[in-house]
Amino acid sequence: MQCFLRKIFEVTNQNIPLTKYIISVKGLDGITGGDIIGLLFWLIFLYIILHPQLQYKSLQNARLRIIRAMEKKYGWRVITMIHRQEKIGFLGIPMYRFIDIEDSEAILRAIRSTPPEQPIALILHTPGGLVLAASQIAMALKRHKGKKIVIIPHYAMSGGTLIALAADEIIMDPDAVLGPLDPQLQTPKGAFPAPSLIKVAKMKGDKASDDILIYADIAEKALTEIQNTIRYLLKDKLPEEKVEEITKKLTEGYYTHDYPITVEEAKKMGLPVSTNVPPEVYALMELYPQAIQQRPGIEYIPRPHIPYYHQKRTEGK
Repeated sequence: MQCFLRKIFEVTNQNIPLTKYIISVKGLDGITGGDIIGLLFWLIFLYIILHPQLQYKSLQNARLRIIRAMEKKYGWRVITMIHRQEKIGFLGIPMYRFIDIEDSEAILRAIRSTPPEQPIALILHTPGGLVLAASQIAMALKRHKGKKIVIIPHYAMSGGTLIALAADEIIMDPDAVLGPLDPQLQTPKGAFPAPSLIKVAKMKGDKASDDILIYADIAEKALTEIQNTIRYLLKDKLPEEKVEEITKKLTEGYYTHDYPITVEEAKKMGLPVSTNVPPEVYALMELYPQAIQQRPGIEYIPRPHIPYYHQKRTEGK
């Protein structure tokens, strides 16, 4: 192997094409087929190790270019929180992304580093996550003095909806959805909505078991906490009675936890929703691809790259 590498070094110094040198029988004295196979093995190994890193770096640079272009065009500080809920295959182990403490730490740093009067645009694509992390992000966004915009190209469920309530403007794709905010309590039998646990405890009355009574007590506290957070986020944007209506509708079991709240419903509630999603957001979302699936279920010829209604709106201007 050392002999083979020494020969390659000599070829390089003489400016001889390496492929021609390897193919030629001349000059390969002392080089065995095992040496060539060994070199190819290490080259393939390095490719397997480095290619995903280089590919990710290329995607990251492309995302940053779009974000910089948006900041220059609209004058916003653009922050993204994009989670893919679907399975990502790594050694056959499914992985899921959701709002966690690392997300809240990163977004809080981004908000703190933004000039007080500069508008912030937060692009959200998430199934939800930890209430603590989502509350921290929502509170920090609320305290920012400049305009707060949340952009939802596809969905922002549960904790994502809580963050959206902190915005002065919620920009959603016409088919994007929000979700209810009823707390989910984890029990040995699974996760249950807080309003349902409270309802069951009241229905059972004296016949309720100790476990049910304990769960109901925790559920009442969790419900009160999330309702107080919602009231705080909405209090200076809507009349008090409207704030109370939205708070109860989102938290008291009016919907199931995965119910999709459409643009039309969000507007009826009184939330500041519009559908003018910047076209750059769709281009940005293309740069967050899923891992290659073994059996793809969705196939289509992409056209046009930007949705038609955005093109039409631009032409109308």
